[in-house]
Amino acid sequence: MTDYAAVLTANYPDAQWTLDGHTYDGLTWLSDNPKPSQAELDAAWPAVQQAQAQAAVDAQRHAAYTAESDPLFFQWQRGEGTEQAWLDKIAEIQARFPDPS
Repeated sequence: MTDYAAVLTANYPDAQWTLDGHTYDGLTWLSDNPKPSQAELDAAWPAVQQAQAQAAVDAQRHAAYTAESDPLFFQWQRGEGTEQAWLDKIAEIQARFPDPS
């Protein structure tokens, strides 16, 4: 089922609209530009889902890099660790949070 609010927010950031419920029938278009059709919004939903999934993975990776791999990088830079330990941690994080496909 298409998340119309998510599609509209992602693909029509400057548009003004309201959504009563979760169906296309509840969409009131307030912008001057033409209201997108239900078919257009439904067609855009898979790309929005993919972008949301990628954003979630990116956020998880960022948190893990900050907490886990950044300290190893700085240890390596100070001569207190190895580059390989840092690279291994990056690979581990990427494997833990794989790209959605």
